[in-house]
Amino acid sequence: MAALVTGEFMPGPATESDADWLDHIARTAGTTYHPTSTCMMGTHQRAVVDSALRVYGVEGLRVVDASIMPTVVSGNTNAATIMIAEKGADMILAAAGSAAAIKTAA
Repeated sequence: MAALVTGEFMPGPATESDADWLDHIARTAGTTYHPTSTCMMGTHQRAVVDSALRVYGVEGLRVVDASIMPTVVSGNTNAATIMIAEKGADMILAAAGSAAAIKTAA
C-alpha cells in the first residue's frame, strides 16, 4: 500500500493544533445512527418526561418522538417512533377531550 499512498488526504498535513483538529471535527463529524434517548421517560431523577409524555416542570409541553426512549432500541427506530407518536397523539387528544368536557360542564 505504501507505493499507492501519495500523502495525507484528510484532515491534511496542515492540521496540527488542537484548534485545527476541533475545526476539522466540527466540519466533518456526524452520526450514522438516529438520535434517541435525550429526553428519557421515567420516574427517576434523570427522566425528562413522565409516562404521559409530559415534561416535568413545564405545564402544557409534551415530547412525542424518539428522544423519550429510556434506552436505544436494538432495531431501527422508525417503528418504535411511529408507535410513540400514535400513543402520544391519543394521549393529547384524550386530554383535549377531557379539557373540552370540563369547559362545557362549567
